[in-house]
Amino acid sequence: MTEREKLEQGMWYDANYDEELCAARVSAAEITFDFNHTRPGDAERREELLRKLLGSVGENVEVLSPLQVDYGCNISLGSWSFINHGAYLMDCAPISIGSHVFIGPSFGAYTAQHPLVADERNQGLERALPITIEDDVWIGGDVKVMPGVTIGRGSVIGAGSLVTRDIPAGVIARGVPCKPIRPI
Repeated sequence: MTEREKLEQGMWYDANYDEELCAARVSAAEITFDFNHTRPGDAERREELLRKLLGSVGENVEVLSPLQVDYGCNISLGSWSFINHGAYLMDCAPISIGSHVFIGPSFGAYTAQHPLVADERNQGLERALPITIEDDVWIGGDVKVMPGVTIGRGSVIGAGSLVTRDIPAGVIARGVPCKPIRPI
């Protein structure tokens, strides 16, 4: 079984030393570099690069620079969605962002987990769990979303939150750790 196959099945895999995965990250970094250095007014080129980088991109999306990804191809971005400056989408597993999603600045979506035992961590092992952000979600600035989390449709996540568990649909949630506060 290849390291990519292990990654795709949510198993522990060699994230640091596998040649195929390293090459895929370098390729994504090259496209991301070009995207981040494209003039803001050159909407056609920015969209072309975004569509080349990401797995799928809906209509009328806007992603502001700088953007960072690991692979890019594991990210789907729905129509009419907006991602503000400074997003890091660690897409070792799929990151699905629905339609009409608004994401504030300095957002992090982290799919990777590393072993707690140092010897295993030092071997470059990790595993990754998907992140899902359903339609009509609003995420404030400086929010971080951890591996395996789903944020339900229409919810609002308060600025500075650390989302470690699923958030149901239609709620305002905030905090460290992020918890539902009340229904919308």
